[in-house]
Amino acid sequence: MPAQITSFANPQIKNVIALVKKSKARSAQGLFVVEGMKMFREMPPSWLYQAYVSETFEKGRFWQETREICSPLVVSDQVFASMSDTCAPQGILALVRQPAYSLEQLAGTDSRPFLLLLENLQDPGNLGTILRTAEAAGCAGVIMSRDTVDIYNPKVIRSTMGAVYRVPFLYAEDFGQTVIRLKEKGFSIYAAHLQGSVPFSQADYTVSCACMIGNEGKGLTEAAASLADWRIRIPMEGQAESLNAAVSAALIMYEAYRQKKT
Repeated sequence: MPAQITSFANPQIKNVIALVKKSKARSAQGLFVVEGMKMFREMPPSWLYQAYVSETFEKGRFWQETREICSPLVVSDQVFASMSDTCAPQGILALVRQPAYSLEQLAGTDSRPFLLLLENLQDPGNLGTILRTAEAAGCAGVIMSRDTVDIYNPKVIRSTMGAVYRVPFLYAEDFGQTVIRLKEKGFSIYAAHLQGSVPFSQADYTVSCACMIGNEGKGLTEAAASLADWRIRIPMEGQAESLNAAVSAALIMYEAYRQKKT
């Protein structure tokens, strides 16, 4: 069967490219882009807006499985390559509806939730890795400041390895006020800080709590850190000044996981 879409000027193709490249387009349409069979298979069915496959994919072993899930549009290999954000496209791409979560949902997911609060993180790989680790460590959710990198950036989406479908998250319009609201709900607030007085492994994560992680280069702003009940530190040997934000978050999340499971 010939490709249904062969023109680079097709409005749908141009729109997909805009969604891949522009955060404003994603925000305006409430959509984001995922690529590959893994991300397609794990996507909640109700989130699917539209799928696209390449001519080569249509002739391959996953075509029938894909058709049973939805009715994808077929495009030429050349056009699909222009839509893809990867160097070696797998031939399947989907537009996905953005989920909406509330602070009440994140704060009430279990009896003693642990939340991660991210202020101004800029690296897509860090954010994706943090979300992936949050799922593995049983984190109840991730709250981000408005200046944090767009979670729907294709690089972030790939790094989540599907966790974006399963870990609740939200952007806080006012990061400080959101922290204050959590404190009013009875959450203990920790701040990962180079001048922290408490080793991270000695903090009590068995209660409802949240931990703030700051920007990769600058750390937490003083305004955010001042809202914490305790500033915690990760001990380091040698001449290391700090750890990668995703590594720091992973250590703290898994300590929280260990304590809650003990």
